[in-house]
Amino acid sequence: MLIIDSKDCENIDKALKKYKKKYEKSRVLNQLRERQSFTKPSIRRRTEVLKAVYKQQMANGAAGE
Repeated sequence: MLIIDSKDCENIDKALKKYKKKYEKSRVLNQLRERQSFTKPSIRRRTEVLKAVYKQQMANGAAGE
């Protein structure tokens, strides 16, 4: 549950903006999407390795070759 402390003089737009930032930081939406379907641990590891390889290639500048 997200709680936003707002002052009496604070604008409702600012309070909404704070709520949205807290919501994004809590990663609730990502957790819901992950729980929609089960992924095997081996597939999860494989995707992590592929992401790491891609990031390494991007860092080295070898992606365009």
